[in-house]
Amino acid sequence: MDDLFSATQNSTEFKAAQPLAERARPEALEDFVGQAQIIGDGSLLKDLLISDHLPSLILWGPSGTGKTSFAHLVSKRTKATFVNLSAVDTGARELKAQGDEAKRRLLHLNERTILFIDEIHRLNKAQQDVLLPFVEKGYLSLIGATTENPSFELNSALLSRSQVVIFQSHDDTSIGEILDRGLKILDPNLGWKDLSEADLRSVLIQNAAGDGRRSLNLLESLFSYFKIQGGVSLKEEQIKEALRFTPHRYDKSREMHYDTVSAFIKSLRGSDPDGALYYLVRMLKGGEDPLFIARRLVILASEDVGNADPRALTVAIAVKEAVEFVGMPEASINLAQAVTYLATAPKSNRSYLGLRKAEALVDRNPNLEIPLSIRNAPTKMMKDLGYGKDYLYAHDSDSGVTPQKFLPEQLHGVELYKPTNRGHEKNITTYLEWVKSQLKNQMDLP
Repeated sequence: MDDLFSATQNSTEFKAAQPLAERARPEALEDFVGQAQIIGDGSLLKDLLISDHLPSLILWGPSGTGKTSFAHLVSKRTKATFVNLSAVDTGARELKAQGDEAKRRLLHLNERTILFIDEIHRLNKAQQDVLLPFVEKGYLSLIGATTENPSFELNSALLSRSQVVIFQSHDDTSIGEILDRGLKILDPNLGWKDLSEADLRSVLIQNAAGDGRRSLNLLESLFSYFKIQGGVSLKEEQIKEALRFTPHRYDKSREMHYDTVSAFIKSLRGSDPDGALYYLVRMLKGGEDPLFIARRLVILASEDVGNADPRALTVAIAVKEAVEFVGMPEASINLAQAVTYLATAPKSNRSYLGLRKAEALVDRNPNLEIPLSIRNAPTKMMKDLGYGKDYLYAHDSDSGVTPQKFLPEQLHGVELYKPTNRGHEKNITTYLEWVKSQLKNQMDLP
């Protein structure tokens, strides 16, 4: 059985030089922290691991949730040959060689192979195809770890032959346990009160954002600072300074981006200014382009607020211009104004729905004849053909309304826009009802 680490890497000297997050990896199942829903007592995955009968698995979850640590435990417990690869520096040739070797082991030596590929989403489709026959015929069991949605990043054929295991971000209790273990590794004689008079453990839990690796990296940095200071208890100001540049977990081109934008839009649509502001700040602190956010606000102003508050589009356009003119970080103030305005504006998607109905109608009836009365008649020939004949000029009527047919004859009576009774659309509803009454009165006249 090959481990994740060679004999040299298992030496005391090498371990002492490793980052704390690496040294704190669990060496036994009972040391594994968090993910009780998938590897806790009585879970199927734990039973399969103990029995050494793991199927092909795709471990999906945010960074620092224990995916690689789980693979580390598999490498220690399995009787199969364990091969550890990273997709970053692995090509199709090596994958094919590992598959062929796994096939040889099984057919000639009756030995199983587990192939662990970290960041498996970085394999291109052709490289994934190389793995498929070996997984399909059972020559090897694949364990892939990814932070990206596997339904987007992995071939459907490979995905269908694997079980997706979802790792969740750690809760505060799990992060606390990980930090306690990390502090014991750094110095078994040191307590949290020795390290700082402030509640450093709580501060680290808060800044970890559910990421176990991040929590240990922060702890290790502060411990180094503590040692440099000669073992003097860290002050609150020193801790804040050390944590000031902690990055936010946000990837502008991956799933976190789409999830956050989705939550942002749905908070606005759901009239929740608090949720909308929260996700606005997460995007900005994650480095999102403020103009991207402004464009989304302009779209939402018409799609979700619409004629319930026609000023919403004006506000959104003004904020887009303000973002371009002012720039960050001050433009965040302008964005916050637009976000709170749109979140608290009355909502209507009826103009958007009207557009979609019209699109579907045109797709079904792309070439219906436009009524002659409302056609353009710039030449005598066109007038002689009846273009513009019997057109009723609306302003010639005292009411400004005439019984004119505008839709093609086949679509007479079709209703595409039906306003709500919310916000300004309440006035539009009243006006359209008045228009109908005026038309009825005109048609009833002798």
